[in-house]
This record gives sequence, structure tokens and C-alpha cells, in this order.
Amino acid sequence: MGRDNKLLKRIPEDLKRFSELTKGNLIIVGRKTLESFKDKKPLPGRVNVVLTRDLSYTCDGAVVVHDAEALAKAIEGFEEAVYVCGGESVYKQLLPHCCKALITEIDEAFEADAHLVPLDQTPGWVKAGEGQWQESRAGVRFRYVDYERQN
Repeated sequence: MGRDNKLLKRIPEDLKRFSELTKGNLIIVGRKTLESFKDKKPLPGRVNVVLTRDLSYTCDGAVVVHDAEALAKAIEGFEEAVYVCGGESVYKQLLPHCCKALITEIDEAFEADAHLVPLDQTPGWVKAGEGQWQESRAGVRFRYVDYERQN
């Protein structure tokens, strides 16, 4: 997933897809993930919710919550899509509540210090779609793989 609070590889096509998917919707991120954004500011055109254990953390332009109960209240009644956007601890905490996972696979090995659980090996998750390998302008092969939770 990442290393030193950065993406393993910046893939412009994937960043564009992420922007298109999440604009007008709600994203849930951890504090470190939000601080990895440009100027450490919330992404525009979305409702940004930051889930952090740091009780003193504040962020202009974002809703800050400190536990699952407060998160549930913050997103209650939101009618657009809700995207869990990382990092690792946020994924681990919220994956049991997700119904889909939109994954970008990179055809290259990287040294990482943040990982997503392998959904192929996680009970209750099945591969719903797998795109073709593409060559990025950044010189890396990648593809999109979608997973769905089975009841």
C-alpha cells in the first residue's frame, strides 16, 4: 500500500480515477493519510472525514472523529457514496463494514510499511471484476480489481 506515509508509486491514471470516483461523495481517511495530501488539506469537492485517535487533532474543512461511534454519527444520512481511503489502520478498522473494495494492483514489487489484507485470502470477499493490465505514463503496469463482500 505505502511506505513512509507515501504511495508506493504515483500513477497519474489511477489518481484521476480516484478523483472521478470520489468527487461529490464522502471520503474517510486517517490523520496521516490526510497529511499526505497536497498542503496537508482536505481534498476539494468531497466531504472529508478524518478518523484519528488524536483527541487534540483539528483540521479546517474536514469533519474529525475519534471512534467508530462518532464516525457512524458523522456519516449517518449521507446519501452519496462513502469511500474508505486509508491508511492501513483505517482500512483494517472499517473493512468489516464495507461491501466493495476497489483495488489498484501494481505489477512490481516494492518495499512497503503499510499493507492491505489480501482480499483473495480473506473469507467473505470474492473477486467481482478484473481489468486488463495497463501501462501508466509513470512507466508501471497496473490494473483495477474489484471485490465484493459475500454474505
